[in-house]
Amino acid sequence: MKFILDNWMLMSVALVSASLLFWPLLKGAGGGLTAQGAVQLINREKAVVIDVCEANEFAAGHVGGAKNIPLNQLEEKLTAAVKNKALPVILVCQSGARSNRAVAIAKKLGYEQAQSLAGGLSAWRTANLPVEKS
Repeated sequence: MKFILDNWMLMSVALVSASLLFWPLLKGAGGGLTAQGAVQLINREKAVVIDVCEANEFAAGHVGGAKNIPLNQLEEKLTAAVKNKALPVILVCQSGARSNRAVAIAKKLGYEQAQSLAGGLSAWRTANLPVEKS
């Protein structure tokens, strides 16, 4: 106890450092799927890719084989697009922000293996993966 009282500043620096190291885990930053992880899910487990961008964004570029369901229509149209709720579902948007919201909607509908592509289509392009235009 005397050590802690005598070295209170050192102890506070240690606590702050530890909390900063664990912040990403508590915040959930590690929850997104990497582009390479998405490719593995698509190839190995027949994951379905759903792009939640608007139609004009989707036409400008999207992950190959992706189905376009804008975020505001996801709740109504996802069950028709992906009938097997056991399949992994990868949700994609331009940056990852909308797809993170889409994961919550998909999980509410029973798609327990729904994941967001971390960084969205930007991360997909950065990984030099193919992009289709329509």
